Amino acid sequence: MLRGVLRQLMAWFSALFGRVIDGFPAVLARFGLVERDKSTEALDLAAPVMVTGGLRTLLRIVDFAMVGLALGDAAIAGLELGFQYFFIGYGLSLAVTSGTISVVSRLQGAGEPDRANLAVKQSLWLALLISVPLTVISWVYAEPLVGLLTNDADAIRFGGIYLSIVMLSLVPRFWSMVAARALAGSADTRTPMYVRLLTLPTNVALNGVLIFGLGPAPKLGIAGAAIGTAVANTLAAAVFFGLLISGRYVVTLDLTGRQFDLGLMTEIVRVALPLSAMRLLQTFARFPFLFVLGVIGTPTVAAFAIGRRVMMLALMPAWGYSTAASTLVGQHVGSGDEDDASAYGWQTLRIALATQLLIAAVLVVFARPVAALFGTAYPDLTVTFIRVFALAVAGFSVSRTMRGSLRGAGDTRWPMYGTFVGSYLYRIPVAVLALPVGFAVTIPLVGITIAPGLGWGLPAIFAAIVGDYYLKAAVNTGRFWTGKWRDVARASGIGAGD
Repeated sequence: MLRGVLRQLMAWFSALFGRVIDGFPAVLARFGLVERDKSTEALDLAAPVMVTGGLRTLLRIVDFAMVGLALGDAAIAGLELGFQYFFIGYGLSLAVTSGTISVVSRLQGAGEPDRANLAVKQSLWLALLISVPLTVISWVYAEPLVGLLTNDADAIRFGGIYLSIVMLSLVPRFWSMVAARALAGSADTRTPMYVRLLTLPTNVALNGVLIFGLGPAPKLGIAGAAIGTAVANTLAAAVFFGLLISGRYVVTLDLTGRQFDLGLMTEIVRVALPLSAMRLLQTFARFPFLFVLGVIGTPTVAAFAIGRRVMMLALMPAWGYSTAASTLVGQHVGSGDEDDASAYGWQTLRIALATQLLIAAVLVVFARPVAALFGTAYPDLTVTFIRVFALAVAGFSVSRTMRGSLRGAGDTRWPMYGTFVGSYLYRIPVAVLALPVGFAVTIPLVGITIAPGLGWGLPAIFAAIVGDYYLKAAVNTGRFWTGKWRDVARASGIGAGD
């Protein structure tokens, strides 16, 4: 039955995508912006990831809108703060599965599907090793963790409830990421989209029923949002598991036979470690940033949270093109065609920018009516945050797409360096200038108290957001331009010449 539903979805979306994927690159090529064949191939891989990511972002927006309408700005702030800790596990899953897509794409390019399947199994073991301890910690210490970011009692209570429940689905969410990235590494980005098209509506429906207590269901408020997300994550993981053990897809999860391969595990970890460090750097950089926002006020946290979620719609193409770049660069590196790998990286960047800037413009135009959907008492502030994020869209697009190209070649250290420069040498130092003059901050571990604020307020926050993305873009693009990723790929022993 599941196979039949997936086939129907595939037929419908194939017809829709066929028109878009053929038409959009053709128009850009007519103006000399892209090379038609390579950009069409990139869009073909990227479009399903965009749809999946866009739906996931819409889901988060619906979450925030429902919670805001039901419970107000304090609940929106609590949802944002609680979600940051879930993002630690989610970020690590992205890092580990970046190792998955890098290794699987190179092995598929080298014509070694059996080793590619074994690499999926290594990723699953890594996923369990990381996600189980994080789940336990978040269940036990949910409210104290949220309390580190704000002194608003209502925000702490709401955030603690959400975090303790949603983290129960971290293991299945991690596995879903492994499965989706493994399929993407084999140039199948549509199957993960079909799975999400089946499971995301479940999430929206459950959230609506449980947040508001529709029909016979109890009115659970923010707990309902967490339960709906947890159930949907678990359902998606179950579907992915069934598909990969069926043996009917490009990659397969074989529960029998060999379980460990030290060489593959080592390469996955080698690729994932810098990205894991990058994700952790990104995540932990959010905490002092959110702390500064919290000092300015809970309405600012809520407006930031809404604005960021809305602008993530404009940023979704970068996720798709990043995945496409990883697959195309990885497969051509794996087959030994490094010149084509480079060409695919640059062409994917060109079409990524064209796509994202168009979407960002639409969201900016409709920023005010979108902000009104959240029931916030501060719509003007929310609209301002949406438009500030719009200024950062080009930087995000370049940074993410170039990171995908480097990841495909297994060169993941420089995106980590870019994150450190953007987040810790720029974003946080600029953001703290927003603090009131004389506001004392104690630095953890060393116990030193300082008063770094200059009272610059929101302009410093806006400058911190925009500059961060463009610094990361400069580092990632510079690294790919040097071509030194070729040496990293050759030295890995995965793919051509291994």
